[in-house]
Amino acid sequence: MSVIVVGLNHRSVPLEVLERMTVPRQHMSKALADLVGRDDLTEAVVLSTCNRTEVYAHAERFHGAVGAIRDFLSELSSLAPEDFADHLYQFHDAGAVAHLFTVAAGVDSAVVGETEILGQVKGAWEAATAEGAAGPALNMLFRHALEAGKRVRTETAISRHITSLSQAAVALAAERLGSLGGRRVLVLGAGDTGEAMVASLAQSGVADVLVANRTWERAEALALRVGGRALRLADVPAALADVDVLLTSTGASSVLVDHADLEGAVAARGGRPLLIVDVAVPRDVDPGAADLAGVTLLDMDDLRAFAEQGMAERRREVGQARNLVDDEVCRYREAATARLVAPLVTSLRRRVDELCAAEVERVGRSLQPDQRRSVEAAVHSVVAKVLHEPTVRLKEAGGTPRGERLSEALRDLFDLGDEP
Repeated sequence: MSVIVVGLNHRSVPLEVLERMTVPRQHMSKALADLVGRDDLTEAVVLSTCNRTEVYAHAERFHGAVGAIRDFLSELSSLAPEDFADHLYQFHDAGAVAHLFTVAAGVDSAVVGETEILGQVKGAWEAATAEGAAGPALNMLFRHALEAGKRVRTETAISRHITSLSQAAVALAAERLGSLGGRRVLVLGAGDTGEAMVASLAQSGVADVLVANRTWERAEALALRVGGRALRLADVPAALADVDVLLTSTGASSVLVDHADLEGAVAARGGRPLLIVDVAVPRDVDPGAADLAGVTLLDMDDLRAFAEQGMAERRREVGQARNLVDDEVCRYREAATARLVAPLVTSLRRRVDELCAAEVERVGRSLQPDQRRSVEAAVHSVVAKVLHEPTVRLKEAGGTPRGERLSEALRDLFDLGDEP
């Protein structure tokens, strides 16, 4: 079996395709059950964020598993496979491990070094574990990925300055307006990203923060934390007539602020401009609203371009971060090898020792005690020498397709049954 990843991200696919591939939190349970129910997939974790949708899996057959994941994405997005197949990337074994560790380290993010991705990786793993979709192979992989991500942030300066999409969204709004001082801001969405946006706004000198969310209690709690005011979703169109900035980051699967909502708000604003930064994927705001007079609508593509401007310092840390990722990949493979191979080697040696003991017992009945001890020592010495090279080769190949083949051969040749 192999560990594989198949996915799309902000670099490989246009935003309008990526948002159709997003797996909403409320649909994650069904998605995971769907994946592990398909042929060639025994474990699965889905990492779905505003920057990427990736399926990590423990696969029985590489090509069959890739096809199963491609079909899953096709059904999820209602797109034919040929419409997005060229945008997919896929890695297996060491390549899949390195990719996940790079993602967890923030090196592959739109805002390099951002910290939110580490929590998202952890959340994806926890969701798969809760649904029984993650087993021994992916549990070990994701545990090491979190360790790798933390190590990179501890031992490099990659997470200094702007370290999250939420911070970048607030900074982008401030850059467009010159300052957020004295501005009224409406935050749509009180999840992790919305919460981080509100925290950044609290330090930017805004005059007022309004928070709207599908769950009233969450919106109220977040607004109270910064002395703001909570809104119900139904009150958002009216509020758009008064605020200066709208920041959106919900996990909704469809548009929450449509063209008609904004058209009415613009008519009531008396010519005052409205800045919208929509970092949700799928988007919360109808893209057609960008055509309305006085409305500036920015999305993830604009945010990535803005983040790129401040990349120089963090990019200098990327080389060191990648070196640490490589080191963590080696550490993971050594641990994976030990987990997979050590029990099999132990079982093999136990089986051979049992055969040797039985044979020594059979021939030793006619021997003197010192002769028997000499025979036992000679037999064990020969067995140790014979098994040494196969054991070394098996450990070296652990965690690879070749290692799987060698393990299966040992099980068959020595009748080791279902030993791990």
